[in-house]
Amino acid sequence: MSRSDTQTAVNEHLHVLYRDHNGWLRGWLRERLNNSADAADLAQDTFIRVMVARTADSLQQPRHYLATIARGLVIDLYRRRSLEQAYLDALASRPELHAPSAETRVIILDSLLAIDRMLDGLGKRTRQIFLAVQLDGLTYEKTAQQFDVSVSTVRKHLAKGLMHCLLMDEE
Repeated sequence: MSRSDTQTAVNEHLHVLYRDHNGWLRGWLRERLNNSADAADLAQDTFIRVMVARTADSLQQPRHYLATIARGLVIDLYRRRSLEQAYLDALASRPELHAPSAETRVIILDSLLAIDRMLDGLGKRTRQIFLAVQLDGLTYEKTAQQFDVSVSTVRKHLAKGLMHCLLMDEE
């Protein structure tokens, strides 16, 4: 089978998957989101992920697979909205004179989301210690006091956090 024949077959599988399951997926998402527009957007994003992963031709349980991807996208949507609301609340507390431009706000929000995704895989204690040192600027000693741990424990958590961020950045 030539490369173009293979690509045609993959496209056909994706088309059939979309035709057979898009309506179901949008309804499934609409039930969870109570919003048709968000459901349609996330359904499209789900099929884009399938297309990029090139898995449409090998699915044994397509609805389960689609729901798993969509569930992750719903979590990402709520996380983004929560983070965005926290950022907007912080902005609202600043004097208008110091408010960033709309473009800067988008850049900051995208950066916050990237950091949130990067830190997501860390355990709670490691994340707290990592943020205390990196974000709050606490010394290792002050961090150790705050969390009632040794300085070497702070170093271990910080190293773990840095390694995790480096590995996430490579993905």
